[in-house]
Amino acid sequence: MKYYIDLHIHSALSPCADDEMTPNNIVNMAALKGLDIIAVTDHNSIGNSEAVIHCGKSAGILVVPGMELETLEEVHLVCLLPDLKQAQLLQTYVYEALPQRKNQEELFGKQLLFNAEDKIKGSESRLLLTAAQISLQEAVHLVQELGGATIPAHIDRRANSILTNLGFIPQDLDFHYLELSASCRTSEFLALHPQLQAYRFIQSSDAHRLEAMVKETGSIELQERSIPCLLNKLNGG
Repeated sequence: MKYYIDLHIHSALSPCADDEMTPNNIVNMAALKGLDIIAVTDHNSIGNSEAVIHCGKSAGILVVPGMELETLEEVHLVCLLPDLKQAQLLQTYVYEALPQRKNQEELFGKQLLFNAEDKIKGSESRLLLTAAQISLQEAVHLVQELGGATIPAHIDRRANSILTNLGFIPQDLDFHYLELSASCRTSEFLALHPQLQAYRFIQSSDAHRLEAMVKETGSIELQERSIPCLLNKLNGG
């Protein structure tokens, strides 16, 4: 079956996202946009995943625990995990690899943590908007070991893109899907990068505010709407 997806959404835990990006607001907007499967992928953290998953169950939307990991090479990776336990293991590893810097709200923005009722339960004090001391190869292998899937994020952009920062897609990392921005035209992009014809593409909003969440931008064919089925497909199954 065909399912509409957006696998790259930021909550207010990401310092560059609006404070209105709360668990319920994200899920309700996803429902309005006709999405079936979403992932909240905050910068280097899964802190709001549990609350969004809870809200998604009430709204009938499948929420995948995830993270937008910034590697040592300053490449952004969408990391999707099979469950909260594995997502927490990834977060522990990433937190240990982040520079020991405190967030400065006046410069970078707030990093808010919510419960499932959209009440603020705290904030993350460490700076999330930075590169972890984890190489691209290490990050991909770690997520694989945790049973997840990785997708190079917004490869059509100049900032934090694997194509911009490395100049190529490493073949040994065995990526099957690449992410394009919602506004990118796949045919025009492939005309500029014909060497990427063998890959499959998904388009995500990378939304940092509610109005940026887009309707039916990306879709994927799955046998069933489940996290294992999605991850299997993204890993080339």
